[in-house]
Amino acid sequence: MIIELKKFGTILLSRPAGREAFSAIRPQIKLEESNVRVDFSNVFTLTPSWADEFLTLLLEYTNGRVELLPTDNSSVIATLRILVEANQGPVADIARRFLSNNKKE
Repeated sequence: MIIELKKFGTILLSRPAGREAFSAIRPQIKLEESNVRVDFSNVFTLTPSWADEFLTLLLEYTNGRVELLPTDNSSVIATLRILVEANQGPVADIARRFLSNNKKE
Protein backbone atom coordinates (compact mmCIF):
# COMPACT_ATOMS: atom_id res chain seq x y z
CA MET A 1 0.00 0.00 0.00
CA ILE A 2 1.18 3.50 -0.81
CA ILE A 3 0.04 6.38 1.39
CA GLU A 4 0.12 9.60 -0.60
CA LEU A 5 0.52 12.34 2.00
CA LYS A 6 -0.84 14.94 -0.43
CA LYS A 7 -4.30 13.51 0.36
CA PHE A 8 -3.98 15.24 3.73
CA GLY A 9 -2.90 18.56 2.23
CA THR A 10 0.23 20.14 0.86
CA ILE A 11 1.13 21.86 4.14
CA LEU A 12 1.32 19.35 7.01
CA LEU A 13 1.84 21.29 10.21
CA SER A 14 0.69 20.07 13.59
CA ARG A 15 0.68 17.05 15.86
CA PRO A 16 -3.16 16.98 16.03
CA ALA A 17 -3.33 17.10 12.22
CA GLY A 18 -0.83 14.22 11.99
CA ARG A 19 -2.96 12.18 14.43
CA GLU A 20 -6.10 13.01 12.44
CA ALA A 21 -4.41 11.97 9.18
CA PHE A 22 -3.40 8.62 10.67
CA SER A 23 -6.91 8.06 12.02
CA ALA A 24 -8.31 8.73 8.54
CA ILE A 25 -5.95 6.31 6.76
CA ARG A 26 -5.86 3.53 9.38
CA PRO A 27 -9.02 1.72 8.18
CA GLN A 28 -7.49 1.44 4.70
CA ILE A 29 -4.24 -0.16 5.88
CA LYS A 30 -4.15 -3.88 5.25
CA LEU A 31 -1.83 -5.39 7.83
CA GLU A 32 -1.32 -8.54 5.77
CA GLU A 33 0.47 -6.52 3.07
CA SER A 34 4.24 -6.56 3.28
CA ASN A 35 5.05 -2.86 3.62
CA VAL A 36 3.27 0.45 3.82
CA ARG A 37 5.05 3.01 1.68
CA VAL A 38 4.83 6.74 2.37
CA ASP A 39 4.91 9.04 -0.66
CA PHE A 40 5.87 12.70 -0.11
CA SER A 41 5.08 13.83 -3.68
CA ASN A 42 3.39 17.23 -3.93
CA VAL A 43 3.81 18.02 -0.23
CA PHE A 44 5.24 21.52 0.11
CA THR A 45 5.77 21.69 3.86
CA LEU A 46 6.19 18.90 6.40
CA THR A 47 6.88 19.82 10.02
CA PRO A 48 8.60 17.60 12.57
CA SER A 49 5.51 17.56 14.81
CA TRP A 50 3.18 16.30 12.05
CA ALA A 51 5.70 13.74 10.80
CA ASP A 52 6.55 12.49 14.29
CA GLU A 53 2.91 11.98 15.22
CA PHE A 54 1.89 10.36 11.94
CA LEU A 55 4.95 8.12 11.63
CA THR A 56 4.90 7.04 15.29
CA LEU A 57 1.29 5.88 14.99
CA LEU A 58 1.90 4.29 11.59
CA LEU A 59 4.98 2.42 12.77
CA GLU A 60 3.18 1.14 15.87
CA TYR A 61 0.14 0.03 13.88
CA THR A 62 2.16 -1.80 11.20
CA ASN A 63 4.81 -3.26 13.52
CA GLY A 64 7.47 -1.16 11.81
CA ARG A 65 6.67 -2.23 8.26
CA VAL A 66 6.94 1.26 6.79
CA GLU A 67 9.08 2.49 3.93
CA LEU A 68 9.60 6.17 3.09
CA LEU A 69 9.75 6.68 -0.67
CA PRO A 70 12.59 8.79 -2.10
CA THR A 71 12.11 12.53 -2.46
CA ASP A 72 14.17 15.62 -3.16
CA ASN A 73 11.78 17.83 -1.16
CA SER A 74 13.97 19.95 1.11
CA SER A 75 11.22 20.39 3.72
CA VAL A 76 10.82 16.62 4.05
CA ILE A 77 14.56 16.04 4.22
CA ALA A 78 15.06 18.77 6.83
CA THR A 79 12.19 17.40 8.92
CA LEU A 80 13.59 13.88 8.83
CA ARG A 81 17.02 15.18 9.88
CA ILE A 82 15.40 16.90 12.86
CA LEU A 83 13.57 13.68 13.78
CA VAL A 84 16.86 11.77 13.75
CA GLU A 85 18.45 14.32 16.09
CA ALA A 86 15.45 14.75 18.40
CA ASN A 87 14.23 11.17 18.72
CA GLN A 88 15.34 7.71 19.54
CA GLY A 89 13.47 4.62 18.54
CA PRO A 90 11.47 3.65 15.47
CA VAL A 91 10.83 7.13 14.06
CA ALA A 92 14.50 8.08 14.26
CA ASP A 93 15.45 4.71 12.78
CA ILE A 94 13.19 5.04 9.75
CA ALA A 95 14.26 8.66 9.20
CA ARG A 96 17.94 7.67 9.47
CA ARG A 97 17.45 4.82 6.99
CA PHE A 98 15.66 7.17 4.58
CA LEU A 99 18.42 9.79 4.77
CA SER A 100 21.08 7.15 4.24
CA ASN A 101 19.30 5.70 1.20
CA ASN A 102 18.25 9.08 -0.24
CA LYS A 103 21.72 10.65 -0.50
CA LYS A 104 22.53 12.37 -3.76
CA GLU A 105 25.45 10.77 -5.55
